[in-house]
This record gives sequence, C-alpha cells and structure tokens, in this order.
Amino acid sequence: MGSKRDKRQASQALLELKGLRTHFDTDDGVARAVDGVSYRLLEGETLGVVGESGCGKSVTALSVMQLVPRPPGRIVEGQILLRDKNLLELSSDEMRRIRGNEIAMIFQEPMTALNPVFTVGDQIIETVRLHRGVSKEEARDHAIEMLRKVGIPSPVARVDEYPHQMSGGMRQRVMIAMAMSCGPDLLIADEPTTALDVTIQAQILDLIRQLQEEERMGVLLITHDLGVVAETAHHVAVMYAGKVVEYASAEELFANPRHPYTIGLFRSLPDLARKGERLHTIPGMVPSATRFPSGCRYRTRCPVASEQCASEEPPLVALDGRGTESEHTVACHHLDQAAQL
Repeated sequence: MGSKRDKRQASQALLELKGLRTHFDTDDGVARAVDGVSYRLLEGETLGVVGESGCGKSVTALSVMQLVPRPPGRIVEGQILLRDKNLLELSSDEMRRIRGNEIAMIFQEPMTALNPVFTVGDQIIETVRLHRGVSKEEARDHAIEMLRKVGIPSPVARVDEYPHQMSGGMRQRVMIAMAMSCGPDLLIADEPTTALDVTIQAQILDLIRQLQEEERMGVLLITHDLGVVAETAHHVAVMYAGKVVEYASAEELFANPRHPYTIGLFRSLPDLARKGERLHTIPGMVPSATRFPSGCRYRTRCPVASEQCASEEPPLVALDGRGTESEHTVACHHLDQAAQL
C-alpha cells in the first residue's frame, strides 16, 4: 500500500496554529494550559516543541488531535489549520476520519496507548480497515509489512503477540507502525523516547527520521530534551507557561538563543568542557496555569526582569522585521540585556 501523498513544495505550511487557547476547569479555577499559541510546521520538516513539564506542549498536541477531554477541558479560541483547513470547524465524524489517516500520534508510554487484550496485529489491522476499507487479509499483510518496516524481527510471528510480550522498545516500534500504517501527512510524537534507554532512544529517533524522509511527512516532535531537538528538528518552538516565547530554525536557535528562558535552558545543559563547574539552574518553578503572573510569565524567574515586565506582556517580535514569516521571533522586552547573560 503506497503513500497517498503527492510531491508538494517543501515550503508549504502543513500545520499552522493561530492564537490557540485550551483551558481546563479545576477546583482552583480555570487552568490556561495553552494560552495563545501560534506556530507553523512546514511540509516534510520536523518542528521541535520544547519546554519544562507543565508548559503546555502535550495539551497543544492533544488539541490538534482534538483529544482534549471534555469536560474539564475545552478549546476556547484560535485556529488549527491543516493545509488551510480549520480542524476546529469540522464535525466529530470528519475529525475521526482525519485522525489516524491524515494525522497520527505516538505517545510517551506505549503500554498506556496499546490495548493489552488485543494482539498488536489486530490493533494495526483495525486502523487500516477503518481508514482504507480493505479486507482483513489485506490489512493483516499490511500490518506484517509495517512491522517489518519499523524493524521488528520475525514480524509474521510477532503480529500475533500481545503488547506485554514485547520490550518497551518493541512496543514503541509497534506504535510507530500503527501510526504510519495509513501514510499520514503529519506525525505527532509526544516524548516518544523518554521511557526508553539511551541506545533504544537513538534507534527510535533514527527510525522516525528515516520514515519521514521516505514519506515526506511533517513531524511535530514534543520533547524536553534539547539534544533530541538538535539532532532531529528543522525549526524549534520554545514554550513557557502556555505560550511560545521563542521560535527559530534549529540552527539559529542553537547558535543565537535570545529569550532569557531559552538561554537558561542551554546554560543548564552539561558541558564536558566545563569540568568541575556546577550546573547552571533556572531558579523557581513554572507557575501554576491557574495563577500566571501579570505581564511576562517568566519574569519571576528572569535575571533581567523589570517593572515593565510586570505590567506589559511582551508580544512575539520578529528579529528580522518579517512578521509571522520570520525565521526568528522572540517575546521579550529586554533582548539587549538578555544577550549579555
């Protein structure tokens, strides 16, 4: 079963978020988990979304898939454009046809995503039959081929195994096989290697990269690991407290981080050249989504914060003056002072 994708311009926006807000009702008030997020993912590229736990990375991905639990969650504002088609205007049935077919998602822990009472083959077969309308025999053959494609040994035998009979790395490969079984245009990978050991992590990332090159699909990679971003991403969106605070090409971001938070993240990475030095840390914690500070949400942890930061929320500003088409945008009132950090 070949890819349904034709060859398109690599510069075309595959996914674009505009002012997305996803809130949750809690006992402590409304949690603004995603609060005005905008970014673009281009055809055939990988966008890395990074930030500390609780910054809204995963909720943004679930919003794209429209898998936010309702209640208590709800998307209150914004647009999610898949090739200029606003997913928030689609019916439940229309969105169901898109999930798994045009957009697929792999999760951090496959044991929570795979059904323990069905074989891995049955779970892939169900996805293929739902979206492709083929016979069970054809779907089984395709499931075996997908298991082979993601590097699972003896796929003819493994197709009849249950998730608990496989290692963590093998289960994650099954998740990728299931996600790729209908040739999606967009793959959302939410912390896909966090639960795996280092050597298996590298294999999974190489596999995703290989499949991406073969299929020309876009990848939205959600992670807190800047090393993973450096190896895989074309562009990077840095999130903090429900917002994007910096967006740039991966090359530009690693060479010239501009937001104090991004600079802090890079300075907290281990560096073998600085033997004997203590690791830099960012003081404090990410604020609760029900009690964000006024103005800039990073100001309570920022070494260059001023009174202006408490009273005015900084907008995302293009460093090259090109607006939303810019390769590098930053939300900070004090870029000159941040550059001295």
